[in-house]
Amino acid sequence: NNLAEAPIYDSDTALEITDADRRLNNVIPDSPNQPYDMLTVIEAILDGGDFLEVQPLFAPNMIIGFGRVEGRTVGIVANQPKQMAGTLNIDASEKAARFVRFCDSFSIPILTLVDVPGYLPGTEQEYNGVIRRGAKLLYAYAEATVPLVTIITRKAYGGAYIVMGSKQMGADFNIAWPTAEIAVMGGAGAVNILYRKELAAAQAAGEDVEALLTSLTAKYNAEVTSPFLAAERGELDNVLEPAGTRLAVIKALRGLRGKRTEQPAKKHGNIPL
Repeated sequence: NNLAEAPIYDSDTALEITDADRRLNNVIPDSPNQPYDMLTVIEAILDGGDFLEVQPLFAPNMIIGFGRVEGRTVGIVANQPKQMAGTLNIDASEKAARFVRFCDSFSIPILTLVDVPGYLPGTEQEYNGVIRRGAKLLYAYAEATVPLVTIITRKAYGGAYIVMGSKQMGADFNIAWPTAEIAVMGGAGAVNILYRKELAAAQAAGEDVEALLTSLTAKYNAEVTSPFLAAERGELDNVLEPAGTRLAVIKALRGLRGKRTEQPAKKHGNIPL
């Protein structure tokens, strides 16, 4: 029943960084536009690398499924950079929202892995109600009372970042890799907007626009998107190298086993159906 604790299995999980953990240090490509397989990260965190994916053929840009950490069941929600760059769309939002609600119903902790450049643009998404239907995922995280642990591996842009188990939505423990980029939008796009006059003047003067663009993008990334700045603002609890992710998740879930929350007195919330 939904009040019973999920079965706990014996686990020989190593409580020190292993060679498998160190391989995560090489997962993120040098180019921010190059995809990688998020399943590699998920399997490195879970006991024995065992991951039971749910609905793999529907909205493949969103990964959901079950695994174990220290023998205890956890639910996984993750963006998949290999599919549609990991963007959120209507199908991905509803797929993840339903899964988050399911895990919350049966007291299963949720581990969220984030690499999301934003919402999928286009009139088709707008005509089909992406604001209302996308808000289901926002609502699901906001109302969840189970332990929520979030890992930002690379991109965390705009409203899509807020939706994916952010600290603002009530996540308990948020960590990021040094490769994380947390901002309203990516450096290249932001620079073209913020410094359009400077870029136009450089082009008119016959200067090297590409070199200026590269310099301004590096400046933007250092001053805006750095995960260390997000940690200073309280949006993150830790910034650590990828190899330490599994141990950080173990410690976080241990500390959250007795989590209790007090909800406002009401019949129920009004989910955006």
